[in-house]
Amino acid sequence: MPVYSFTLNDKTVSVEAPPDMSLLWVLRDMLRVTGPKYGCGVGVCGACTSHLDGNAFRPCIQPVSGVAGHQVTTIEGLGGETLHPVQQAWIDEDVAQCGFCQPGQIMTAVAFLRQNPHPTDEAIDAAMSENVCRCGTYCRIRKAIQRVSR
Repeated sequence: MPVYSFTLNDKTVSVEAPPDMSLLWVLRDMLRVTGPKYGCGVGVCGACTSHLDGNAFRPCIQPVSGVAGHQVTTIEGLGGETLHPVQQAWIDEDVAQCGFCQPGQIMTAVAFLRQNPHPTDEAIDAAMSENVCRCGTYCRIRKAIQRVSR
């Protein structure tokens, strides 16, 4: 089996895995990084959203072979010693109910705000529309993103 090396949350990791193995399963089962959640497995719900070279992506549909030599950041690598401003806004706005989708929501919001630091409500809604929250906390998600953009 091939060995793939990539940077995960600012640390170089190497894993031996089949080339077509989903990065989500490599993260969760082999590297014990459990922030990205399994929701749908087909890239639709956004629960696993992480960053690949700074851009939001879905590890559930990304084969591990495609991240060799790249930078992967999960929710665990977002804030470091302190909370990222988006994580703090999530707390301040009491966004989470069940919390299952929140790592993916936060990672999507961080990538979005890098590209659009002062978005309109419509831009926020469009950017977050591909992340599903079964509890329906969309209004609080928008408020948290607005808080960070101020």
